[in-house]
Amino acid sequence: MRFSLSPAAERPWEQGAVDRRGCLTNLPSLSQQSLQTKLLLAYWNEFQQLKKIRSASLARRRFNQVQRAVACSAARGGVGVRISDKIGDALGHAVEAKLEREVRQSPLPQHVAIIMDGNRRFALGARISASIGHRRGKEKLEEVMDWILDLGIKYLTVYALSTENLRNRNEKELKALFNLYEEGLRDLADDERVHSHRVRVQVAGRTELLPKNVLEAIDYATERTSDYNDVVFTICLAYGSREEIVKAVRGIAEDYAAGNLELHEIDESEVSSRLYTGGMPDPDLVIRTSGEERISNFLLWQMAYSELYFTDVFWPSFNRRELLRAIDTYQKRKRRYGE
Repeated sequence: MRFSLSPAAERPWEQGAVDRRGCLTNLPSLSQQSLQTKLLLAYWNEFQQLKKIRSASLARRRFNQVQRAVACSAARGGVGVRISDKIGDALGHAVEAKLEREVRQSPLPQHVAIIMDGNRRFALGARISASIGHRRGKEKLEEVMDWILDLGIKYLTVYALSTENLRNRNEKELKALFNLYEEGLRDLADDERVHSHRVRVQVAGRTELLPKNVLEAIDYATERTSDYNDVVFTICLAYGSREEIVKAVRGIAEDYAAGNLELHEIDESEVSSRLYTGGMPDPDLVIRTSGEERISNFLLWQMAYSELYFTDVFWPSFNRRELLRAIDTYQKRKRRYGE
């Protein structure tokens, strides 16, 4: 059976007044049954139209407009969210599939770096403990690694714990984090995906500040993956970019004073080679979650020409569609390098 409506009713969110939240102001006058039918048929017709739109960005804007109007208007008119959720999911998957096709048709970033922010605020909003919020964050990282592997991106670098976190977080929270890092590193070392994709796991930062159980887990993960180089997964723990640069400069000064390094040999490549990320390309794309728009002492030297993408979603809520949006945004920008 094919559902249809009169032309004037096919897209009710384009008819009549729309308030500042995107709700239709004329729908509450309808009966609940007719409103439910109207929204269901309208959503179905819109889904058919979205499948025909070639531009993922246009489809995404269209989907967001429809979703806001229908979900808000349905709630105002007393219609349950089941229709909005189910058909909304179908629309979302259609937009995501279209976006992924577009992303795969253009050059992908070689190196993606992520500032994983928002675990505690996610926990606060969900009324769960901070430790559970951090665990959700760990689980999200496992998902993101899957997406990165699927897209064929070689380098993934994540900011897990800063030196500032070590100084400012309470002992109970840090202990829970350390246990998660230990668990996560051992899980990575034993994960079949890591071995089948030949992923090298490494940790960057002042590891001497970490407890023994985390250090042992780091050794376990790095030793088990040391022969791999198809994909490089770098976890920044007890990391601070200023400290990283200072350490590199000190090493250069010591070598120069000892006569092991000539003045003309001190250049950008010499500094880069002495950073924790030495031997890796600089990040093409840096993503930060949670709505904060700053880089928080992360890869200050390395991201000189990186494209930055900020998203409002908290890290545990980050999804594949948001990653694709970030990559799509990166692909649409032109890196001029001073041109």
